[in-house]
Amino acid sequence: MEQEHARPWHALLVEEVASRLDTGALGLRQATAKSRLARYGPNQLAEAPPTSALARLLHQFKSPLIYILLAAFAVTLLLGKTIDAGAIAAILVINAAIGFTQERRAEVSVRALTRLVSPRTRVIRDGHEWEVESRELVPGDLVLLESGTRVPADLRLVAATTLTVDESLLTGESASVHKQAGAVAEDAPLPDREDMAYTGTVVSSGRGRGYVVATGARTELGEIAGSIRGEAAAATPLQERMRRFARVVGLVVGGSSALGFLIGVVRGESTSDMFMLAVALAVAAVPEGLPVVLTITLALGVARMARRRAVIRRLPAIETLGSTTVIGSDKTGTLTENRMTVQELWAGGRFFSLSNEALLEDPRARPVEGAQDLAEHPPLYLLLLTGVLANEADVFQTERGQVTRGDPTEAALLLAGERLGLAHEALRGHWTSDAEIPFEPERQYSASLRSRDGRRALFLKGAPERVLAMSTAQLGEAGLEPLDAEAAHAAAAALAGRGLRMLAMAYRPLEEAPARPDAVEGPEGLTFLGLTGMMDPPREGVREAIARCQDAGIRVVMVTGDHVATARAIGRELGLTSDGAALTGTELAALDDAALLGRALEVDLYARVTPEQKLRVVRALQAGGEVVAVTGDGVNDAPALKAADIGVAMGRGGTDVAREASDMVLADDNFVSIAAAVEEGRVTFDNLRKVTFFLVSTGAAAVITLLSALTLGWPLPLLPAQLLWLNLVTNGLQDVALAFEPADPGVMARAPRPRREGFLSGLLWERTVVAGVVMAAGTLGVFHWELARTDSLPDARTAALTTMVLFQMFQVGNARSETQSVFARSPFSNPFLFWATAAALAVHVGALYFAPTQFVLRVVPLTDGGSWLRIVLVAASIIVAMELHKLLRRPSARDAPAAREGRG
Repeated sequence: MEQEHARPWHALLVEEVASRLDTGALGLRQATAKSRLARYGPNQLAEAPPTSALARLLHQFKSPLIYILLAAFAVTLLLGKTIDAGAIAAILVINAAIGFTQERRAEVSVRALTRLVSPRTRVIRDGHEWEVESRELVPGDLVLLESGTRVPADLRLVAATTLTVDESLLTGESASVHKQAGAVAEDAPLPDREDMAYTGTVVSSGRGRGYVVATGARTELGEIAGSIRGEAAAATPLQERMRRFARVVGLVVGGSSALGFLIGVVRGESTSDMFMLAVALAVAAVPEGLPVVLTITLALGVARMARRRAVIRRLPAIETLGSTTVIGSDKTGTLTENRMTVQELWAGGRFFSLSNEALLEDPRARPVEGAQDLAEHPPLYLLLLTGVLANEADVFQTERGQVTRGDPTEAALLLAGERLGLAHEALRGHWTSDAEIPFEPERQYSASLRSRDGRRALFLKGAPERVLAMSTAQLGEAGLEPLDAEAAHAAAAALAGRGLRMLAMAYRPLEEAPARPDAVEGPEGLTFLGLTGMMDPPREGVREAIARCQDAGIRVVMVTGDHVATARAIGRELGLTSDGAALTGTELAALDDAALLGRALEVDLYARVTPEQKLRVVRALQAGGEVVAVTGDGVNDAPALKAADIGVAMGRGGTDVAREASDMVLADDNFVSIAAAVEEGRVTFDNLRKVTFFLVSTGAAAVITLLSALTLGWPLPLLPAQLLWLNLVTNGLQDVALAFEPADPGVMARAPRPRREGFLSGLLWERTVVAGVVMAAGTLGVFHWELARTDSLPDARTAALTTMVLFQMFQVGNARSETQSVFARSPFSNPFLFWATAAALAVHVGALYFAPTQFVLRVVPLTDGGSWLRIVLVAASIIVAMELHKLLRRPSARDAPAAREGRG
């Protein structure tokens, strides 16, 4: 029964398949099916088990910054500083709770999206037709197929009647594939295996039956799913930045603590006091609030994306799109609507346009807008009439809108006729069917023999070459005329050059009905009517979304299994390319990895590629330093979705395998949402950067303050409890509020951030040092002034602490924009930040006059109005310093607005 070390199923005759599977025309016996189900298991892909609560909880403590917090907690606990240790422990618990909750919500959302009703399948067992759950199918089952059904397992067809299957989810081709039962060559590629029907594909029209040859993980879909699970998920740019940032913070913590300890010991201070100083420096250097704010900022991005019909499966993914430099998109169903539409017509020697406005530049062409145009042009009317009558599809209205049934190509002809006033139901009622000739690949045409009021005619459609070969005349503006095959071929070449799929139409009046339906086989003497050009049209708004991405410095690359001419036409229409440069799967296969890397950085269109080749393209782009996002909905997209920096799957029309491989799922299957996702990602990262700059600059100020005081031989201006107060209470409200900051102007008009750039750019690190020095100098100045004036260390420390609190209040305004002046942004554009800043100041002032907090923080009330005035004026100096730095040190040209040049 197994096919190991034997010829593949598609190369075997039907009798050989039945023999190997030990089955036949009566199907399996129920008892046999039951035993095989126990042997092979259910016909379903193994679903990744949900993450356990314990594993999700432990995952919250794997962040590099959390390691630093854990180390700080251990040090403070060992030194007996229970208040400090308790504060750090509270941060760890809050961060874990927020991360745990958000990740659980995201996982539940995706599982709800991917939960599908269990499908059922018609099979022959014990010689009778049964309906069973698809998961109960086993090798050897005889499955019945009909129009509209989803193929439940890999089948070797044993019968096919005008059977066509939509394999776009597996191969990427938008046109349905005609199937037959005869064996094909052993080395035939998957798209050419006409005697096979694969799991997940959909029957477009006709009927068929086939033996199940593979189920579950053994199917083509299952093998792809298995290869996906073998792919290691790449670290996101955000995770890489977090690791690098944590290493920097760790070095600063260790270095500043060791430096302070050594300076103190050299100056003759006691070892115990220097241990206390080391703790103070560690507390000052570690941005304790950053893990919490990081999670909150990402969670806010997730919430915003959810409102735009996108489900984020992993929190860091929301930022990755903001760093993306290349988006590799599938064509069918992602950039296009995955439905054929008549775009152009050629009849009577003239082109007519239904959708393609560019065609109207041809002086021979004109738009067709209604039935009145058909009355003026008999060849065009008969062309459309033939498309309606030589047709087995159906179009009807339901409460949910218009529904098409049958082959997408034939449905497109019906819709074109309906648009121009040819109601197919009425016409079929007038022209009754006498005989039908179904389409077969070897025949290359289909036909319908119709009668009306004593008149009979044969209406035929098919491949242009075949129809022209059967025609002896053509219908022109003035009536019948000799066939001009050269003009017809030229028109066909023009349509093909625009990436359109073509059908030719012809008809022949008959004196009487044939005695038998097969008497009309091989008709000759036809009157050629013209050509129809069809295309799977782009989704509404996709061109604008692509242009927006390109303006943001992001290349949009189409990777499709469809024909190169179709890819070029769609690429030009969407503005992906102006010169039509494309790389085909055959050309790609001839390139080694180094050569592909060079081409991948230049080519924006890939056609006729296999899933393995799509994966090669993604890896080549990544090797070139690109941050790659891959969008798609089909099984063929899934390996690339997994390997990419971020995979974006379609939630409505896509496969479970694609969704499982992705980081983000678009619930509305709309590529237009990608541009919005890029913007949200950039806003999210900008806010992470603002929070980081704010926390690091204030932490740097505290470290510089303590080290400077120690070097000068002064008492510590700030105690460990006061540093925790700064980090966890006063700026703890403001850093969270920065996560709600609205987008900066021009966020979508600048180049993406380089992959290796950290949370803070070189410019912001420079600004951090400037801010730290200014705030430290101001705090030390106030401390020294108050100590000399009052000769009271608690008074001086209270003044220094209050100065640092006010410095933070002004610095949070500076952090709202990397380039804009603090005076250019209304304080009320982020009301949460405004009130958080006011609340932080009120909490601190209240603590100065509340006995319990006075005891814990070792502060005293500030009763001198002159002290308050000096503190406010000194703290305001940070605004002057930052405004000067923004003016003198503007961002580099890379960060300036950068629209992509050469967009077609």
